[in-house]
Amino acid sequence: MGHKMRFEDFARLHGLMLGSVIPGKWVAVPTEDHPRKRNGRYKYLGDVGWVQNWATMQSPEMWKSGEARPMHIARAVQSWDREREEAATKAAAKAGWILHQSKQQTHPYLAKKGFKEEIGNVWNNLLVVPMRLGSRLVGCQLIGHEGDKKFLQGQRTKGASFVIDARGTPIFCEGYATGLSIRAVMKAMKMRYTIHVCFSAGNLKEVARSVSGGIVVADNDASHTGEIVARETGKPYWLSETVGEDFNDYHLRVGLFKASLSLKPVLYASSAKT
Repeated sequence: MGHKMRFEDFARLHGLMLGSVIPGKWVAVPTEDHPRKRNGRYKYLGDVGWVQNWATMQSPEMWKSGEARPMHIARAVQSWDREREEAATKAAAKAGWILHQSKQQTHPYLAKKGFKEEIGNVWNNLLVVPMRLGSRLVGCQLIGHEGDKKFLQGQRTKGASFVIDARGTPIFCEGYATGLSIRAVMKAMKMRYTIHVCFSAGNLKEVARSVSGGIVVADNDASHTGEIVARETGKPYWLSETVGEDFNDYHLRVGLFKASLSLKPVLYASSAKT
């Protein structure tokens, strides 16, 4: 059954900010929760289309017009499935190549985030954060000097994460820098951790669902997406009192000691729940 609403309205319903619609190919666009980035994408084929908001959706959502014919829909879906599988395979191979070409060194983004001595994978002046499903590499996040982030085209992101593992309390967060701040706090408190960097709020929910126990360290974004997802996981969660702030921002603002004190009650709540 098709949608009565127009494709443009369907896209806006999922947070995409569209100008004129360009048919026949994937187009990156800003979203309401990230208006300064191209955090959304769409593909429009006339009476069938797909939209995705990277912050909230782990896979594209399909739109069908009320006049779409079943045979056309079936062909479009089959074509999309093949395209997605081929793109995911190519992206995983490219991620492996990028990691092989990367050098272990410091990076301006890490320095900006309070970790000037931190060593990371650096390729073509970009910080490379591997993304894995279990032990299988499926892609990577590329971070520029000023913090602009992108994934490889066509890579799988659903359920993928980067794990900083000291075989301890599961801790789920969105960003890599946030994960490093959590690690610093846990080390200061001499507590063991397994930090899951999930790259988006929507994917955090997906990853957290597959692991029992632990806590969520949420971003306090203006859209409240981070807090909503944290609540939906059912796990104890930390959230800054300041809108627009994640745990790395908070760590830089208040220092290691106060950041540790702030996280400790949430960790105790997790222990009590367990």
